[in-house]
Amino acid sequence: MPAPPWRINEVLERAETGPICTEKEFDTKILFPNLKRVIKEYDIRFDPEQIVFSDDSLADDLWKAAWDFYLSVGSYCTSTYRRILFTEREIKEAMSCYVEEVYVGEGKDRRRWTPRKVEDTKLPGCGFTPVGVRCDEDLFIPYVMAYVMEPLADAVSTPVLEDIEGLEIKTGAPSEIRGAVVHAMLARQAARRAGRPGIAITLTGTALLAAAQIATSVPEWGCKPTDIRWTPILSELKIGNDELDKMIHFHQNGYVAGCLVGPIVGGYAGPEGTAIIAIASHIMGLVVNQGYITCNFPFEIKNFSTTTKECLWTVSAIYQALARNTRFITLSNGFAAAGPCTDMVLYETAAHGITSAVSGASVLWESAVASNKYKERATPMEARMACESGLAVVKSHMKREDVNEIVKELLKRYESRISSPPLGKTFRECYDVEKKKPTQEYVELYEKIRKELQDLGIEYEY
Repeated sequence: MPAPPWRINEVLERAETGPICTEKEFDTKILFPNLKRVIKEYDIRFDPEQIVFSDDSLADDLWKAAWDFYLSVGSYCTSTYRRILFTEREIKEAMSCYVEEVYVGEGKDRRRWTPRKVEDTKLPGCGFTPVGVRCDEDLFIPYVMAYVMEPLADAVSTPVLEDIEGLEIKTGAPSEIRGAVVHAMLARQAARRAGRPGIAITLTGTALLAAAQIATSVPEWGCKPTDIRWTPILSELKIGNDELDKMIHFHQNGYVAGCLVGPIVGGYAGPEGTAIIAIASHIMGLVVNQGYITCNFPFEIKNFSTTTKECLWTVSAIYQALARNTRFITLSNGFAAAGPCTDMVLYETAAHGITSAVSGASVLWESAVASNKYKERATPMEARMACESGLAVVKSHMKREDVNEIVKELLKRYESRISSPPLGKTFRECYDVEKKKPTQEYVELYEKIRKELQDLGIEYEY
C-alpha cells in the first residue's frame, strides 16, 4: 500500500495538545451550532420529491458547507478531551497526495477500486456483507462461503461470533482475543473452501478492541495485507485512543486501511445536517483515520435503516458532493429494515443500490438487513439485488432523473411498513446450508421482484 494519507505523528500530537473541552461542550457548543450555521449559510434543503436530485449546484454547496464545517469543528479525541484541528492548506495537501486507486484481494481474486463520478459509466465495485449479524459457530463457515461464492463479490465481510467452543465472547476479556482468532481462521478457511482463497475479507468483526484486532494479523491463517481493516469514527466526528491504536497497527503492517462511519439521521439534525456530517467525516477519514477508503452508512435512528426517503436523499447527497469535488474512494453501505425472504427487503436494497450507483459511489457495500439486530437474519440475496440493480442502471447509462422516479415508486411499495417491517426468515430457513444456495421460495420471490424492477425501467444484462 502507499504511504498513509497524511502525517500520523501530527495527528497523535494534536490528540494530546489540541484545545481542551468536554465531550458535551464539543457537541453542544461547537458541533451543533456550526452545523446549524452552515445549513443556513449555504441554504441546504431536503426536497422529498427530489430524492436522487439532479441539481449539481446543491451537491457543490453541500461540499462547501462540509468543508467550512470541518475546518470550524475538527475532530474530538474522547480519550484526551482534545480537539484535533487542521488548516485548509493541510487538508488540501492530504487530498493532493491521496492515491486514487486501491487493490483488494490477491491472485485471481485481486480487484481494483477507483473513484467514480456522478452518472459515471464506469462500474462500481461490489462488496457482499452481512455486516454485524450474529451467528452460531457451526454455521459460520457455510454462511461465509455463501457470500464468497457470489460472482459479483469483489470482497466480503463476515458474521460475528458470540461464543466459541462453549465460551462466551466478552469485549475486553481474553475470550475476545480467542474469539477473534477463531473468527479469522474460520473466515480464511471458508474462502479457501469456496475456491477464492485470495478474496479480500474485512476482518475481524468479532474483535471490537485493538488488542483483539492485532491478534488476528497473521497472514498464514488470519488477516492478510490485502484484506480490509476498519478504523471507525465515533458519532459524530470523534475518535479514541483504541481506534488510533488500530489505525497505527494497520498502516504499520501494510493493510488496506479504511475508515468506517455511520452518521445518524434524526440525531443532531435532519437529512441536511447528516449529509454535511457524513461528507465532513470523509475528510476526517482521510486526515485522522488515515483511510485509503471510507465506508459510509447514514442510518435512521429509529429503524436503523438507510432506506427511508430522508436517508436515500442523504446517500445521494453525500456521494454526489464527494464525486463532484474529490477523488475519494467511497463505499456505500446499505441497511434495510425488513428481513430476508420478504418483498420489502428486496425493494429496499434495490433502492439503495441504484441510488448509490448513479450518485457516484465507488463501491456498493451491501447489505445489512432486519435492522442489523436479529441473529442470522441476512443472506447474500439482499446484496445480490442491490448490486445487480446498481450495476444495471450504470450499464444502461441511466440518469439521475430516471433513477429518482424509480426510487419514488419503490418507496410507495415499502415506506408505509418501515416502522413495523416484516422480520422475514433466518439464513437456515431460506438457504440450503449444505449447498449454500437459496431456497426455491426465495429464488422465486427474487425473480418476481426483479421483474417488477424491469417493468419500472431497470434493464438487467442477464
